[in-house]
This record gives sequence, structure tokens and C-alpha cells, in this order.
Amino acid sequence: MNLPPRIAALVRRSRRRLPLGWRQLRHDRGRLAVALAGIAFANVLMFTQLGFQAALYDANTLLNRTLVAELVLLSPKAQNLQSLSTFPRRRLLQARDVPGVADGQGLYLQNLSWRNPQTRRNATVQVLGVDPDARVLNLPELNRQRDRLKLTDTVLFDRLARGPYAETIALLEQGQSVSTEAERRSLTIAGLFSLGASFGADATLVMGDQTLLRLFPHRDPGSLSLGLLRLEPGVDPRRAAAAVQRHLPEDVRVLTLADYVRFEESYWRTASPIGVIFGLGTAMAFLVGVVIVFQVLTTDVNAHLGEYATFRAMGFRQRYLLLVVVEQALVLAALGFLPGAALQLGLYALAARATALPIAMTAPRALLVFGLTLLMCLASGAIASRRLQAADPAELF
Repeated sequence: MNLPPRIAALVRRSRRRLPLGWRQLRHDRGRLAVALAGIAFANVLMFTQLGFQAALYDANTLLNRTLVAELVLLSPKAQNLQSLSTFPRRRLLQARDVPGVADGQGLYLQNLSWRNPQTRRNATVQVLGVDPDARVLNLPELNRQRDRLKLTDTVLFDRLARGPYAETIALLEQGQSVSTEAERRSLTIAGLFSLGASFGADATLVMGDQTLLRLFPHRDPGSLSLGLLRLEPGVDPRRAAAAVQRHLPEDVRVLTLADYVRFEESYWRTASPIGVIFGLGTAMAFLVGVVIVFQVLTTDVNAHLGEYATFRAMGFRQRYLLLVVVEQALVLAALGFLPGAALQLGLYALAARATALPIAMTAPRALLVFGLTLLMCLASGAIASRRLQAADPAELF
């Protein structure tokens, strides 16, 4: 590979250059160990905040991403999945008249206070009421059991629920049914499916729409939480969404499935205080790392100020001394990131087990944190390098 002459000259000089920054760091191993521990700590903080933030978005869009639809109808008053409001069912029927729309199904969502079948204590779960004859969720395990939802007061339970349900899940996995109570009615849990808990709901039940309406007799059957539209092959979802929106009154909103997922994520990212807190936590972790590295590099510069003054007296330019500090910053970033990332792998596993949330290390997040670590160390190095101006050769004599 042919490099420009000036860059090639810099590369040759860097190869001949004595790794002074690394040798200074290695000279005081105790100080180096403290610095690496501080950087690793800052990395763990950033990984934790970013991991929980990603889990927040992923967990709260799990249901959205499993919907079998190209277009989603919802109320303009809807804020998120736990606060959808309702719209008239006839809008779903009217939308099916638009060219390109092949089919449409309604979905009821409701919070239900039921008696935990294991602890017998009251708990709140999220309930989905679906047409047992329609495939509305892209969950193969659930779809194989849709006929069970035709039975009165029969439900399916999420095996990835958060909370004390281990014994109940074990019985269901053995093929036994489990009974419990909700809204003064007896419910039979006839099977399991896998979805996952979220920040908004610890557990999810799926039942037939008629079972849900019997549990909530005051709910209007003509008011839907979501409408799911399937399009004919080859129809562009965005154009179809615009056409359906023009065809319907303003009491319903039409989104593509991708836009509906972003709609949910946007709520948790901007409107919910939880998303703001995680973002602020990441920024604070970054600042903690800057302070730690700045203290280490400033201490090192002060300890070797006489040596830097000697270099100045020998004719070395300020840029050379600055490169020594930059080298130290890069070494600290690389060596501090590795233990932090290794420790976080274990912490993610513990957090996922404790919270039942999709928390795991990902390559993009690792690259992001490494980039933040580099920026953190370089910023600290740039601030600490201002002390090099005090390296006056005249003070040596």
C-alpha cells in the first residue's frame, strides 16, 4: 500500500520512536494498576447503563415486533403499549376496503389483576385478547396452541415471565394444566409460549377475545386496542399506510409495523424518565472516567516534570512531549477496556437472570464503549498535557 510521503515519514519515525509513555506507566506498577482499575470501573458503569438502556428498548418492543401485520391501526391518544386507548372496530372494517389491504384483525390489550397460581398472591399481568382462528402474533409455539384459546376461560402463559412462576411453568411443561382466579372467575392455564418480560409488564397472558370480554364485561366489544392489517404481495407499506390514513377519519392513526416499533421506542427514549436516566448515567460514567484518567496522567506528568524539562533542553519540541502523554492515554484506554469488558460479561449474565430482560453484550455496544474510552482518555490526556508548559529547561540550572 502506497502512503503519501509525509504520512510514510511519520510512520517510519513512530517505528523508531522509543515507547517512552508506556515505559513511564510501567515504571510505577502500583499507579498503573490503580489507573486501569479506575478505567475498568468507568467502563463497567458505561456498559451497565447502555445495557439496561438497550434492554429497555428491546424488552418494551418485543410484542410490537411479533405482530403479524404490515400496518397497525391505533388511537391518536396512544402513548405506549401500556397506554394505548381505543378506537372503533368499524375503522378496521373500513380499512379493509382500501385497495391493497388483504386482511385485518383486531387485538385487545388490558391489564389484569390475577392470583399468582404459585404464591396465591394478587399480581398484575398484561393480557392479550386475540381471535383464536387468526394468526396475529409471530410466535410459532403460541400459534400451535390456538385451538386451546377457543375453550372458555382458557389462557396461555409466557414462560419467560418475571416473578415467582417457576413451579407453575414446570407443571405446564410436564403437560399439566394449572388453575387460578381473576376477576371472580376461574382461569385455566393450558400451555406456554415464549415472549419475555418488559419494564411495563412482568408477565403476559394470551386468551381468546371472547374470554377477555367475559373477564371485563364493562369493556366495549366495538373498541379495539390495535388493528393489524395484512397487505397483498408487492404492496408498498408506506404508500398503503398513507392511503388507509386518507380513507379513515382522524380518530385512528395508521403506522407501518416498523414505524410502530419506533413509536414505542421513542416513548421510552424521550417521554419516559427511565430512558433519560440511563442516558444521564452513561454521561456521568464517562465524566468519572475522564476525572480518573486526568488525575493519573497529571500525577505522572508532575512526577516526571524534570525529565520533560531535560527533553526540552535537548531540543525536543513540545509536540514530542505531547505525543508521550497521548501514548499514555491510548495505552490506558486499551488496557483498561479489556478487564472492564470481561467483567461486564458476567454482570450481564447475572442481570439477565435476575430481571428476565434481554441484556447481553453486543459487538456494536462494545465498539461504542471502546470508542468512548478512547475519547475519555484522549480528552484527559489533552487536559493533563497543559502541565507540560511548566517544563522549563531554565529551572534545571
